[in-house]
Amino acid sequence: MSSYQRFAEVYDALMTDIPYDAYVDWVVKNAPSSSFPKLLDVGCGTGVMATKFTHQGYAVSGVDISEEMLAIASGRFTEEKLAIPLFCQSMDELDGFSDLNVVTIPIDSLNYLEDEAAVIATFKSIYAALCDGGHLFFDVHSLFKMDTIFLDGPFTYDDGEITYIWDTEMGEAPHSVHHDMTFYVQADEQLFERFEEYHYQRTFPVEQYMTWLRDAGFSTITITADYTAEAPTAGSERLFFHVVK
Repeated sequence: MSSYQRFAEVYDALMTDIPYDAYVDWVVKNAPSSSFPKLLDVGCGTGVMATKFTHQGYAVSGVDISEEMLAIASGRFTEEKLAIPLFCQSMDELDGFSDLNVVTIPIDSLNYLEDEAAVIATFKSIYAALCDGGHLFFDVHSLFKMDTIFLDGPFTYDDGEITYIWDTEMGEAPHSVHHDMTFYVQADEQLFERFEEYHYQRTFPVEQYMTWLRDAGFSTITITADYTAEAPTAGSERLFFHVVK
């Protein structure tokens, strides 16, 4: 499974266009902390959303497979004087959680699972960890984004301090992509440090996700697209699932 390593150091600088507040609002609207207080943020990364959920009144814990991301999240929580427990686990091997009211898997984290068995195991473990009436929120790349948009690379970025060249190619499995990223990060006034990261992502048809969710035991499934309340279309890039146990 791919995980963030040196990329963790520059992740926040490159994610300033992510509408985190819209994501939090989506969760709060459907499962307010006053009624659903206990929240697990799976794939919590550098802790941006966990921090925002805490400020909304949730009792938050975070899980991520990347120790580097968790270290940055821990520093963020210390700086903001927040007591948010963190756990280094893979989402398809969650252990030790029960009676949760809300689980989130934000910002296409689920797409880092490489095969069907891992996705199925994730849904089953989350179902077991949720209390009756608990809510699961996650988003994934659409088939259109995986099969078309990502393959329009390479993509580049340069803000004077961080530069990257991001090459993509189709993976062996259906609707999968290999991401090869080369970074140049300013170390001092005259020196840039170079490092590389390799990530792999895979998505599945909407109907397949729905089947796996129902097989896990979930009953109510609502799907929207691209940070709106609208149903997905053929051109949607990101699909949002709100599921109730």
